[in-house]
Amino acid sequence: MNIELSQKQSLNIVMTPDLRQAINLLQYSTLGLAQFIKEQALENPFIELEEEVPEVNFSEASQTYRHKSRSNTNNEQQINLVDHISTNKDLSLSEYLLEQIRWLDITPRQLTVLRYLILNLDANGYLTLTCEDIALHLKEEEQFIHKCIHILHRLEPIGVGARTLKECLILQAEELFPQEGFIVPIISHYLDLLGERKWQQIAGELNISLNEVENVFTLIQSLNPKPGSAFISANTPYIIPDIIIEKRMAGYTISMNDTYLPKIYFNKQYNDLKSKNHETEKFLSKQEQKYNWLIKSIEQRRLTILKIMDVIVKKQVHFLEYGYEALKPMTLKEIADELGIHESTVSRATNNKFIHTPIGTFELRTLFTSKLEQNNGSDISSMKIKILLKQIIEKENKRKPYSDQKIVQFLKDKQGISVSRRTIAKYRDELNILPSSKRKLII
Repeated sequence: MNIELSQKQSLNIVMTPDLRQAINLLQYSTLGLAQFIKEQALENPFIELEEEVPEVNFSEASQTYRHKSRSNTNNEQQINLVDHISTNKDLSLSEYLLEQIRWLDITPRQLTVLRYLILNLDANGYLTLTCEDIALHLKEEEQFIHKCIHILHRLEPIGVGARTLKECLILQAEELFPQEGFIVPIISHYLDLLGERKWQQIAGELNISLNEVENVFTLIQSLNPKPGSAFISANTPYIIPDIIIEKRMAGYTISMNDTYLPKIYFNKQYNDLKSKNHETEKFLSKQEQKYNWLIKSIEQRRLTILKIMDVIVKKQVHFLEYGYEALKPMTLKEIADELGIHESTVSRATNNKFIHTPIGTFELRTLFTSKLEQNNGSDISSMKIKILLKQIIEKENKRKPYSDQKIVQFLKDKQGISVSRRTIAKYRDELNILPSSKRKLII
């Protein structure tokens, strides 16, 4: 074995911190970018921010500003970017229940437990803690906890405080349909068979008619499996569109929703400190470079997203007019090839982004769909097939629902679309549509 020294020239891409920052900025949403800018301002004395919190109604073309503040790292006001959006004055589920127990004739001890139960309900109104856990935490007897849960079950909405789906439905059935003698037994022991449409088995075991089983099925469908879902949530997420598409006489215009981004200014007062000493000058020079790179990266992010959106809008004009039914097949690679950029760049630029259009607000990534070829040689998007699939099933005879194979044949004969049975089953699952055997009213 010989050991020798030699030189070799090669080209390698080095992932520098600045390059990594530029890539990260591209995939940030508007609010994510706003938070990143604030974090940079805390570390960099040259970054001075001016924040404007807009009151924007995206269904109209009006924008007003209710607060304006200029701040730097020494005096930064914390502002909730979306607190002005929610104008819903309805109560949350916990507020609604706490208001009810104020008027109950109960002991302070019961009131304490009820408050604890209410504040531990999930968003659907279910109690996820066990009696044992509650009793242990509150240092109470389990029997007393059971009594308090029973009080909770008497509150509105009916079914709140249930531990299971069966209990939730039984609470509602007992309150709403007390004369229907078979509904509680069917919920208690035959709910799975009912969902599988095995009604003859239920009728045989309970010695009742198929019509009675069907009637119970109809009544159960009228119950609410999520009694808390009708109430607002304290943690309701609000969508802030990152890109705004507006229709003008000459076509569509595309703009970034920068109203939620703080304006960035260069704080010149620190320039005078550069001559203090070498370490100070070195630190400030590095921070100035970071400031310049931040400005450059933000602008590059804006230009890249607008460039990509320009191609998307040209491809999806019909979608902007008619919605998902008119969505054309489109992939990340197609956009990347047309612009001469890497597919990963398109992926980052479209990830975590929402677009506001004249027909509504949508997640940008939902516009990218795979394509299937029709009999005439043209392409159709998977989204279009899902819409057709849903329409076909909505119009079917519920006593003789279409099998997946029949839907395949229907699409081929009526729409000229060739698709496999496995694809139909996959799309049906994605749409949360049951197979034909479980959609049938009576077996």
